[in-house]
Amino acid sequence: MSVIKTYSFPDGEIRGDMFYIKHGSENFTLIDCFLKECENRNNRKAEIIQEVLEESKGRICRFISTHPDSDHIAGIEDLDKVWPIVNFYAVRNPIPSDSFNISRKRYLELLNSDKCYNISRGISRKWLNLNGEDRGSSGIHFLWPDLKNQKFQEALSRVKEEKDTNNICPIFIYRVHRGATYMWMGDLETDMQQEYFSCYKDNIPQIDILFQPHHGRKSANVPSDLLEALNPKIIVIGNAPNEHIYYGNSEITITQNTAGDIVFINESNRVHVFTQNHVDNLPKVLVRESYNIISNDLKSSYYPEKMHYGGTLYID
Repeated sequence: MSVIKTYSFPDGEIRGDMFYIKHGSENFTLIDCFLKECENRNNRKAEIIQEVLEESKGRICRFISTHPDSDHIAGIEDLDKVWPIVNFYAVRNPIPSDSFNISRKRYLELLNSDKCYNISRGISRKWLNLNGEDRGSSGIHFLWPDLKNQKFQEALSRVKEEKDTNNICPIFIYRVHRGATYMWMGDLETDMQQEYFSCYKDNIPQIDILFQPHHGRKSANVPSDLLEALNPKIIVIGNAPNEHIYYGNSEITITQNTAGDIVFINESNRVHVFTQNHVDNLPKVLVRESYNIISNDLKSSYYPEKMHYGGTLYID
């Protein structure tokens, strides 16, 4: 059994991304962080750090940074103090230092340390996607970037000039053993997604659950040919102001502006979906009658009263 959680940050023009994967193989992965002390509902720093400490205890831990925008690395210095980041995965990039930005300072220290493992297509490492002697791998595979790709190199140049960091984001998947496949793209924009498709259109994996890039914003709408190749059963749209979101096919989407936090619990070929808020129009592929098949151990461990059971996705 494995658990994926995507946190909700519902307020403001800029809203963060943060996920964790509690793997079935005694691995634990954090993807980005948004840990700010503020005066709205995004103020979740203490709560999230405590949950990360509890859920990751005794596991091999890693942090995947999609890119160094503030809404994806805010508070990384505070996280690192209490949850030391010893396996840091990031795309090597030339973003300048900024003495006034403490989170970027810590990001750069990690990026340039021996704790950093540079992301590129096809990288492999023990416990990331190779089994060890005492436990299995996390099942994470990086599909992008191709470091030699010209458009990617141009994107790196824009990072150096502090014009944009979105288009250096990696594309990666998490495969549950005999279960679902999930995909993340950070804030990768449409044109770079198209470049990925053009380069690897004969080798695009079919997935089950897609976390829509850039919080679901229109600037990162997934190209139709790539979306057709991926063929996701569920698309999760993150937090962003409604006027910026591309909603796509409502029959397969879950929006975090409505749902809040979302938890995916993987039991073999089944994915049980729980939401922080009650949602009436969840994707039609979710079978609600299957709640009775969820094990009692799972219910007691991962079904807090504040979460609502939305249904179960069956993987063929």
